[in-house]
Amino acid sequence: MEQTYKIIIEKANRIKLLLTDCDGVLTNGNVFYSKSGEEMKQFSLRDGMGVERLQKLVNVETGIITGEKSEIVQRRVEKLKILEYHPGCSDKYITLLEILGRKNITADQVAYIGDDVNDLEIMRHVGLSACPSDAMPIIREIAHLKMINKGGHGAFREFAEAIIHFKQETK
Repeated sequence: MEQTYKIIIEKANRIKLLLTDCDGVLTNGNVFYSKSGEEMKQFSLRDGMGVERLQKLVNVETGIITGEKSEIVQRRVEKLKILEYHPGCSDKYITLLEILGRKNITADQVAYIGDDVNDLEIMRHVGLSACPSDAMPIIREIAHLKMINKGGHGAFREFAEAIIHFKQETK
């Protein structure tokens, strides 16, 4: 167990960018529809604080890669001042490669939290991966860290705080 903890600390210390899925991580995966289309998604304010704390305390940028295109998510991105936002993404791994090239960073400097099969490939390639407690079984199986909290209920914040803790522990 001690060896695993040291490996996680080493991985966390390399992180410069934390990427996340949206639905199922930042939200509980539920969407409310009306006749006019998507109406509401619920976000945790604590997750938003995690975005701010990552930047302020350990200089880790945050980004969202999602298969959905949503004006609601766009507004959340703007409020949190997230610069890496990739809506309507059909291949998250290809998007990761584009980000790495543009930012001149390596995959081991990226963390990712996801919950479903469309997150599988990107999670296999990043330096540190996590999932909410209610993620699909295959995702729970491959994630480096399994959060106690569910998607939309603080899982992102829990992962952010773990990265902050591990980075500060070695200072």
